[in-house]
Amino acid sequence: MKIVVIGGSGLIGRQLTADLQRLGHEAVPASPSTGVNTLTGEGLAEILAGAAVVVDVANAPSFEDAAVLDFFERSGRNLLAAARQAGVTHAIALSIVGADRAEGNGYFRAKVAQERLIAASGLPHTIVRATQFFEFVATIAEASATEGRIVVPDADFQPIAAADVAAALAAVAVAAPADGTIEIAGPERLPFRDFVARRIAASGDHREVSADRTARYFGARLEKGTLVPADEAAARLGPTRFESWLQAQLATA
Repeated sequence: MKIVVIGGSGLIGRQLTADLQRLGHEAVPASPSTGVNTLTGEGLAEILAGAAVVVDVANAPSFEDAAVLDFFERSGRNLLAAARQAGVTHAIALSIVGADRAEGNGYFRAKVAQERLIAASGLPHTIVRATQFFEFVATIAEASATEGRIVVPDADFQPIAAADVAAALAAVAVAAPADGTIEIAGPERLPFRDFVARRIAASGDHREVSADRTARYFGARLEKGTLVPADEAAARLGPTRFESWLQAQLATA
């Protein structure tokens, strides 16, 4: 089966393409570097010809509120129109757990707009909402630094390894469309502070990490359960534990 991976040169896209190829599918990565530009529509008709499934894991080049909204809306419209024209039978997009519950974050708002386009497209579809990736916890820590310490929201956190996200997407790509939303997360739900403190300590950083209910997450005010699956029993959980992932990172550093 031909499966096109939009954003195939990125963190998730590379792993997803490799996973699908190992399963015996014709997985084709698509990105500006391969001549496919979803913002302009360039190369979409050619890359989608004969494809049964398209998986959109592309990211915006700018996280500025207006720019990221424009990216996901324009890219989404172009991709969905080209997918309909090509006869694609399953459109999949990677989104974020809690995107519709976190007010004040332009990136989340843009992902919700993308989800709405897919849901209204008439195409058989699946929206896969993932929690934050292990790979981004260090970045989150630095974004939360203030006056020599790190202050994070007093909320729950359930991050997932990027490899587990790719594996979940591969499983969705070869299954029937859900025509709805699936949530995926890591196997551990703990306070936000716990993951951040363990991540920076692993790199030899001993700054204090504290939780504050008024702290913002990239502009968004979080409630306890904003960034974790609404129904943990229904969510698909990746197998990789954070500590195992950390140890692997240190071993290859």
